[in-house]
Order: sequence, then structure tokens, then C-alpha cells
Amino acid sequence: MRLLKLVPDDTNIKFLKWRVPFYVVSLLLMAASWGMVMTKGLNYGVDFAGGQEIRATFVGEEEAPIPQLRETVGALQEVGDPVIQRFGAPNEVSIRVKLPPEAEGDPEFAARITRQITDALKQDHPDVRIDGVDSVSGKVSGEFREKALYALLAAMLAIALYIWVRFEWQFGVGALFALVHDVSLTLGMFALFQMEFSLQIIAAILAIIGYSLNDTIVVYDRIRENLKKYRKMPLPELLDLSVNETLARTVMTSLTLLVALIPLLFFGPESLFGLVAAITLGIFVGTYSSVYMAAPILIWLGVNSDSFVPQESVTDKQEKIARGEG
Repeated sequence: MRLLKLVPDDTNIKFLKWRVPFYVVSLLLMAASWGMVMTKGLNYGVDFAGGQEIRATFVGEEEAPIPQLRETVGALQEVGDPVIQRFGAPNEVSIRVKLPPEAEGDPEFAARITRQITDALKQDHPDVRIDGVDSVSGKVSGEFREKALYALLAAMLAIALYIWVRFEWQFGVGALFALVHDVSLTLGMFALFQMEFSLQIIAAILAIIGYSLNDTIVVYDRIRENLKKYRKMPLPELLDLSVNETLARTVMTSLTLLVALIPLLFFGPESLFGLVAAITLGIFVGTYSSVYMAAPILIWLGVNSDSFVPQESVTDKQEKIARGEG
């Protein structure tokens, strides 16, 4: 029985032929993403914006009446636009409301908001059970945002340093640029669709960084081997060869992940939608950046066939002259 091959062994796609147009498009997308982040902003969840989260179970009902809950909670005074999502079973919900700045340092204000919401729920649904109440102050949420930003920057810089040490400095710059590209487009998606941005999205972005790095290192490792093997081959042709040689592995890895992610994206719980959407986008942009961001930039950074050839020291040259080999 022959094994199924999604990518033939003799692929010869000229990826680098279109490197300039793809780079222009990518730079425009990055600029547009940051433009939307700066203008529209990110829709921070309770973790980053501060507020109250109330988890409730509608005992005796098969599904929680989410549309009715939005009307009920949204009509309350002192309560802004609530974020109501299924949380676990179909009859379990999470109700999140942001607190105004004047509520900072006033525990009674947060407690009053909680009482208003729970009383409204029990009035329409006497059997509702309050499973938990979480409160995040503005100060704590600010610390969450700061530490999340530091985590992303530290991960990206550590990765660039690792690749710099393992390969050459040009490879570290290329990998860092690809990671900035992937993170920028992910943030742009959340700013465009105003999806909730919470701590679990930070976890998704770190997963995207890990996946993109893994794919980039595989391509870079093949480029390094081919630089030693094909000394006279023009660099664009060598990069095309390296990408084609790793294409089967890249396609299979991406498809395997998407087989698990796509059903979860469409049929999974609503509370995981943002996380799964971020990772799904990350699979596409991470694969794309490994081919069209991380590889072509090596040409402009001056990588050549001598990059991985050990250079002779002065002592080596003197020894060769002494032996009559110089």
C-alpha cells in the first residue's frame, strides 16, 4: 500500500521569485494591524481592563438564555455593556462587566454591582445558582498588561538570541522579524473584530511564537546545510531549494494542527473561541512568515556561501606557508 503524499518529493516552486511583492504586502498588513491597534484599540477582558466576573448556572434549564440576560444586565444602572458567554455546560454562563475608574479602591462599589446583577438574575430565574464572583482592580489589571507585554518581548528576544548563537546574526534578525510579523497580524485581527483580549490570548500568542520558531528553525537548518553543500549556487536558488526540501514537513505539521483546531473553532465552547481563533491564524501566518519573511531577508542581510565556512586564522596561514602550501 502506497503512502499518501500531499507534497511530491520533487517540488520546485519558485518561492523567492515573488519575494518583493510579498514583502510589500506583509509590511502593509503589519502597518494596518498596528494602525487598528492604535486607533480602535484592543477589547480588553476583565484580566486586563479590570471589572467583575460572575459565574452562574441556570439549574433546571437546558440552555442559558443569553440574549435575555444581555437585555436584563445591560438595562441595570451603573453597569456598562456586559460580556456574557457560555462557560462550560450549555446552562452555565460567565457575566463580565467593566468597572468605571471611580470604582478603583472602592470595594463597596464592586459589591453593589454584583448584588444588582445577581438580584436581577434571581428575579427572572429563581433557580439560578451563583457559582463564583471574581474581581480584578484596575491596578492589578494594569500589572497583568505590563507583565504580559514583558513576557512577549522576553520570549521574542530570547529566541532571536538563541538563533543568533546557533546560526549567524542575520538568522536571528530574520527570525525576530518573522515573529514580529506574526504577532502584529494576530493583534490586528483582535483589534479589527474587537474580540476579547485576555490572558488566554497571551498564551495563544506565545504558542504562535513557538510554532513559528519551530518552522523557521527547520528551514534555517536546511539553508545552513545547503550553504555548506552548494557553495557556488546563487542564494535565491539555494533558498528556494531549502524551502522546497522542507515543504512536505511544513504542510503536514500545519494540516495536522488544523485538523484539531478547525472543529474546535466552529463547534467548541464560546469561551475558547478567541484562543482557538488566534492559534488558527497563527498557523497560517507562521507558515507564511517562515517562507516569505524569514528566508528572503537573508538575501538583504548579506548571507552568502562563505557564511558557514570557518575562516583561516593568521596562525593557520603561517603554517600553510611554512609547509609550502600557501
